[in-house]
Amino acid sequence: MADDDDATDEFDDDIDDELEDDEPSEPVVTIEISGLSLYTHHGVSAAEREVGQRLVLDLRLEVGECDATITDRVEDTIDYGEVCQVVALVAQQRSYRTLERLCSAIADRLLDQYEAETVWVKAAKPEPPIPLPVQEVSVEVFREADD
Repeated sequence: MADDDDATDEFDDDIDDELEDDEPSEPVVTIEISGLSLYTHHGVSAAEREVGQRLVLDLRLEVGECDATITDRVEDTIDYGEVCQVVALVAQQRSYRTLERLCSAIADRLLDQYEAETVWVKAAKPEPPIPLPVQEVSVEVFREADD
């Protein structure tokens, strides 16, 4: 019976050692914005660029460890309201032929302006100008910050 107690004590010591090695880590923060609806003038055809259409944008910014998880201050994170304003400015200040270029321009601006590790941008046309019935067409772009 004493041998069983020794084995249990060794097992408990191993668990205690593992728990001591596992310090709590900082939470990793991801900011997501879904369904940002903007009226824009992007498209291949001149009519699309002239008349314009609604685009719906989804965004994801990987912030990583973020002081706001402790401080509860918006200054210590990325302000998603401000992100929406920046995206609207990029999407509405000029016209692009492709959603690929628009998404790239948005991703580049977000990485330049904010301390995000990665940025994912999706732009969807809910009423695309094509002769077949589709719910939407969309393009996604993923970018990582330069180290």
